[in-house]
Amino acid sequence: MTIADDIFAIYNSRGSASYFGEPVSVTEHGLQTAFFAQEARASAALVLAALLHDIGHLVVDTPDDIAEWTDDAHHERIGAGWLSRRFGREVSEPVRLHVPAKRYLCATRPEYFGKLSPASVLTLELQGGLMTNTEIAAFEAEPFHGDAVRLREWDDRGKIAGLETPGLESYRELIETRLL
Repeated sequence: MTIADDIFAIYNSRGSASYFGEPVSVTEHGLQTAFFAQEARASAALVLAALLHDIGHLVVDTPDDIAEWTDDAHHERIGAGWLSRRFGREVSEPVRLHVPAKRYLCATRPEYFGKLSPASVLTLELQGGLMTNTEIAAFEAEPFHGDAVRLREWDDRGKIAGLETPGLESYRELIETRLL
C-alpha cells in the first residue's frame, strides 16, 4: 500500500462527512482548496498542503457537529505532525500554521473577518481569537508564514456547494513524488 492509498483510504472512510457546518464535505473542501492553490500557480508542495490541510480532523475523532465543540481540536498541529512523518516541511509547516494564519489575517486585515463563514467565526474564538501584537510578530518570524497565509485564503474560499474539481486520484502522482 502506498502513501497515496493510505491518504485516499482516510478520506474515503471519513471525508464524506459534512465539513463542520459548511455546505461541503471534508473531502470536497480539501479538493476545492487544492483547486484554488493550483489556480494560483502555487508550488507542488503548497498544492499538496492545501489538499491535506485538514487531515488532522480525519486522523482523530472530533464531533461532527460544530455546535458540540467546546474547545479547539488543534487539527492543524495533529495534521502537521501526521504529515511531517511523510512529507517535508514545505508541506507540513503551512498546515501547522493555517489556523494561526486565520487569527493573523483577522488581526492585520480588519476586512478579512467579514469574509469568514459562520463556522469559521465560531472556531476563531475557540482558536484564540485575534492575534496580539506579540503573536503577530512571532507568526511573521515563522519561515512558512507567507505560504500559510496563502493556504488560509484558499481554505476560506473552498466552501462552495457543487463546485466541480479534479478528484483525489488526480493527486496520486503529486503525493507519491513529494515524499521525504
